[in-house]
Amino acid sequence: MLHDLSPIDPSVLLPFLVAVSLIELTPGPNMGWLALVSAGQGRTAGFAAVAGVTLGLAVWMVGAAFGLTSVLLAFPWLYQGVRWAGVVFLLWLAWEAWAGAGRVTLEPARDPEKLRGLFLRGLTGNLLNPKAAVFYVALLPTFIRPDHGAPLVQALTLGSLHLVVSVVIHGTIVLGAAAAGAVVMRRLRGLWAGRAMAAGIAAVAVWMAWATRG
Repeated sequence: MLHDLSPIDPSVLLPFLVAVSLIELTPGPNMGWLALVSAGQGRTAGFAAVAGVTLGLAVWMVGAAFGLTSVLLAFPWLYQGVRWAGVVFLLWLAWEAWAGAGRVTLEPARDPEKLRGLFLRGLTGNLLNPKAAVFYVALLPTFIRPDHGAPLVQALTLGSLHLVVSVVIHGTIVLGAAAAGAVVMRRLRGLWAGRAMAAGIAAVAVWMAWATRG
C-alpha cells in the first residue's frame, strides 16, 4: 500500500541518488568557481555562492519538469547563445578580478553587499550554464515510472532530491576550499592574490566552454 502511495518508485531512489552524487562529484565549472570563492573569501562567501548556484539549478529543474527547457535543446542556436553568454560572464568576472587585483586582500567576505553579489553571480552563472538543462532533460525521465505519481510530481520530487545532494556536495567543497585557502591562498597578497583569482576564474570559463560544447 505504501509502495502504491509513494510519489516515486522506491526502487529508483538509491540508483538515482548514486547517479546524481557521481555527477555532482565530477569536477566541473561550478565546483571550480565555488572552490576559488571559498579559498579566497572564506566559508560565508562560499555558502552565499552555493545559495545562488542552487537557486539556478532549481530554476532549470522546474523548467525541465514543466517541459520548458526542451525549447532550449530544440534550437541549437539558442543553446549556443546561452552557453557563450555563460563563458563571457565568467571572463568578465575574471577581468573584474584582474582589474581590482591591487585591492584584493583575500579576507573573509562578511559585508551583506558582497555576499549578495556572490549570490547573484552564482545564480547568473548557473542560469547561463545550459548543461544543467541537458542534465535534467536527459536524467529525470529515466527514473519516472507511469504506475506512480503524476510525471510532474515525480520530476519535482526527484529534482528536489538532486538539489539536496548538490547542496551537501557543494557545501563540502566550500568547507574544504576555505580551510585550504587559510593555509595556501592567504600567503598571497595584493596584486598577486587578485591575479591568481582572475587566472582561476578564466580557467573556469575555458572549462565551461569545453564542458558545454554539446
